[in-house]
Amino acid sequence: MLEKKITRRAMLKNTSTFAVGSALFLNSTAEAWGNSKAAKTRVVLIRDERIPDYETQPDGAVLNEMLNKALCALLNEKNPANAWKKIIKPTDVVGIKTNVWNNLPTPAGLENAIKSEVMKAGVSADNIAITDRAVKSDPVFQKSTALINTRPMRTHAWSGVGTLLKNYITFAENLPAYHPDSCADLAKLWELPSVKGKTRLNVLVMLTPQFNSVGPHSFSTDYVWSYKGLIVGFDPVACDSVGLRIIQAKRNSYFKEDRPLNPPAKHIELADTRHHLGTADPAKIELIKLGWDKDILV
Repeated sequence: MLEKKITRRAMLKNTSTFAVGSALFLNSTAEAWGNSKAAKTRVVLIRDERIPDYETQPDGAVLNEMLNKALCALLNEKNPANAWKKIIKPTDVVGIKTNVWNNLPTPAGLENAIKSEVMKAGVSADNIAITDRAVKSDPVFQKSTALINTRPMRTHAWSGVGTLLKNYITFAENLPAYHPDSCADLAKLWELPSVKGKTRLNVLVMLTPQFNSVGPHSFSTDYVWSYKGLIVGFDPVACDSVGLRIIQAKRNSYFKEDRPLNPPAKHIELADTRHHLGTADPAKIELIKLGWDKDILV
């Protein structure tokens, strides 16, 4: 469990994490990857009471505002335009990796907000694509220099939860190869040539996340709730770790007992301790909380 103490990382972890982070930014700063004094990985959780329930599409303008506030907090930047220019340059070719699972897709309003901000940073529309299952055939993704990774979090029959880490599985040639042992080694996806070193931002959608399911592709509106949040960061492991804590807290509250995920979402912790991709330990994450704080659960 992530709440348990994770063993000390080897120096390799710190070196590889910094290499991934520092490669992303035009003007690399300590704030861009985390708080240098505390040596923590920064993640922003932003919530807005105006986000509606599951049955209603969220307002794109509200999502855009949430996204920009989160990115500014992530970079200690006051101006959203300046914040986006720190992670995207006009010559980039940008793939926005979304998720189209029909019951809980990435909202179109969020996809459009990301595209709009990337264009404001100087990237032409021809050099931006939004897709999920067509990443290997899409011409923009084939020549991409930058990726923005976004998907809703939900419980998952194979990996415990569907996460930012798992969202890159459509880049793989052999998807079943990543399924053994509760998808323990999903972090290997981030070593694929089409992915490695390209991710500029991760946005974990927690607007109406799913906290319980039984069996493959299981969905019920009984198990989604209006959390009204986005989790934004440069480290996908840290973002997923925060999201997992929220999902687990909701499960415990709903079932009125400790109700661990089955299967466990071991791929998040192993992305840290085995693959050295990022930070899963909550004690090593600087979580910035913005906006609506009712029933925040974390």
